[in-house]
Amino acid sequence: MKAVIIDDNSESRASLRADIENFCPEIEIIAEADSVVSGTKLLRQVQPQIVFLDIQMGDGSGFDLLEILGDVSFNVIFTTASDAHAVKAFRFSAIDYLLKPVDPDDLIKAVAKIQGSKKTSGESLDLLMEHSKNGNKPLKRLALNTLDKIHVVNISDIVRCEADVNYTMFYFLDKSKVLVTKTLKDFEEMLSDHSFLRVHQSHLVNTNYIKEFVKGDGGYLLMQEGSNVPVSTRKRNAVVEALNTL
Repeated sequence: MKAVIIDDNSESRASLRADIENFCPEIEIIAEADSVVSGTKLLRQVQPQIVFLDIQMGDGSGFDLLEILGDVSFNVIFTTASDAHAVKAFRFSAIDYLLKPVDPDDLIKAVAKIQGSKKTSGESLDLLMEHSKNGNKPLKRLALNTLDKIHVVNISDIVRCEADVNYTMFYFLDKSKVLVTKTLKDFEEMLSDHSFLRVHQSHLVNTNYIKEFVKGDGGYLLMQEGSNVPVSTRKRNAVVEALNTL
């Protein structure tokens, strides 16, 4: 797989190149660039399968570069310093990223994840651009990565999520559902600021759509779209507290 590194820090480029040579021998670095301008020119001349793209550069951002290019025909793996907002945007957009300094294990996982895919999803990139322009405003949409496609959904339309081994089933207001290739724990962390509450080992619910809390029969929630969700004994108090704040 042919790859390009675009980063305005020469030490970061050298370190990433060394890691790729040592831990990902299936990747060949064919070129490097040190800015948005030079990176854009480079990507108009070569056709890599992977671009390792820095977020913040002296003359703009990696997002600017992608916007200038328009249609993207390669896989993007972003590299960034510890930027909580950027990392959150990546996770909500189902986009691969590496935190600097790059952990070799994370590099190996990111490369393995994209092997065999033609390019990063345009829907995911569009959502990432939207998030990047939102500043610190709450994120309203989420990219759900399934086995065959990526669904971009409104977070406000999600009624609940249910664990299915290492997958998660999403249930929506219109009674549709989507099986996603991530664990429930991943989404519990992502959606904790959006009125979602873990009420059971296997269930995460949007508290805005709780219709009733039935205390008998072990305790369960009746959701607005008609489903019943069990509440574990140790989560009963948290559920009562959440309902009292609605």
